Amino acid sequence: MSAFLPPEQWFATLPTSYLASFGLITDPSGRVLVVEPNYREHWTLPGGVVEQDEPPHLACEREVAEEVGLEVAAGALLAVQWSAPAGPRPRPFCSFVFDCGRVPADVRITLQAEELDDHAFLDPDTALGCMHPALAPRLKAALEGRREGRAVYVAT
Repeated sequence: MSAFLPPEQWFATLPTSYLASFGLITDPSGRVLVVEPNYREHWTLPGGVVEQDEPPHLACEREVAEEVGLEVAAGALLAVQWSAPAGPRPRPFCSFVFDCGRVPADVRITLQAEELDDHAFLDPDTALGCMHPALAPRLKAALEGRREGRAVYVAT
């Protein structure tokens, strides 16, 4: 008798987590594009939840297009943030941040009215100050990743 479970049973025993994907977009002076969701108090990077069977880099591109109307390519992976289960969320969240490049200072932003109230290009320190303390390390890591040319891992 085999000690191994059939694949469908074995996969059912594995832990799961939620995935989200965001884009770091800056203007020529290095200001960061942030958005103000209408369903929470703090600002964040454009992005959102990865859909079933969707690769994170494509989720980033889709979410950025939906939220701010920009067609961007998700470039290098800059940061990954693992967040422990908290409150009503029973599983960890794993959030990816991709380098979506620089856009002209006068780029036209079209907000997704159903989810967002505002957007701004802010200097990095101001952007960090507008974000929830649990989310700010994601941006800080992404900026470090872009500067150093490597992905940065953050556990919160």
